[in-house]
Amino acid sequence: MADTLTPYITRFAPSPTGALHLGHAYSALIGNNRAHEHGGQFLLRIEDIDTQRCRPEWEAAIYRDLHWLGLNWPKPVLRQSSQSLAYQTAMARLFDLGLTYHCSCTRGDIRAALAAPQESAQALFGPDGPVYPGTCRNSNLRPDQAPALRLNIARALEGLSSVSFTETGYQSGVRFCTAKDMIATLGDVVLARKDIGVSYHLAVVVDDGAQNITEVVRGLDLQPATAIHQLLQHHLGLPRPRYHHHHLIRDTAGKRLAKRDDARSLASFRAQGMACDDVLSALGLEKPL
Repeated sequence: MADTLTPYITRFAPSPTGALHLGHAYSALIGNNRAHEHGGQFLLRIEDIDTQRCRPEWEAAIYRDLHWLGLNWPKPVLRQSSQSLAYQTAMARLFDLGLTYHCSCTRGDIRAALAAPQESAQALFGPDGPVYPGTCRNSNLRPDQAPALRLNIARALEGLSSVSFTETGYQSGVRFCTAKDMIATLGDVVLARKDIGVSYHLAVVVDDGAQNITEVVRGLDLQPATAIHQLLQHHLGLPRPRYHHHHLIRDTAGKRLAKRDDARSLASFRAQGMACDDVLSALGLEKPL
């Protein structure tokens, strides 16, 4: 892995499931600015694998909002809905390596397992919520018997004492995650589900590889998942980019902004007559170059 990768390429990858808010604007602008500073490219990716929640009108709104912020990007835009074959190929490779297994557990099953007296003291929360207790790990279920495909993280870490990545944002430097900590705090994450076909963890590393991303710019809330992504990149033979995790934009109560928070959507600010410069000033950023 090279720590200095050229040419510089980063991306902003929203899902068309709702209106973009100030947090999205901040992330997109940080990515665009870093691309400009490095003389590189800022790409847009549409993460539309969740067909039940994604809507064409929200995708159109993403383009309007980003253009209003003064952002531009190369065309055509990569859309996850066109990447199914790439995701299936990645899953087949991980299966051939013996690193995945099928799981039939519902969220209720996982809560019940973690509530058992022998598990309660060990129950932890990772990037996807409660760390999976491994109920189906040795069950040898067939795909038709189970709606989820999970990564056997202990097996994926065999021969590795730790996983590392280069952080250029919050607490910059080389960050190390030990195999022991990853097993305990991340667990066997879901790589694919019957309802959407592929999970965020697998899709994002495949897409970053397809777009030759050299630095991933995203919110600090995703930093804990980075070790998973590095591990998947390792087994899939994909380049490992640097990561720039930035702080999150929060409301007056200190809560992270969400798409349901329409009062802070970019469209609502536009409707109120606010100029793009007003939004940039509120975020402490300058106009994109």
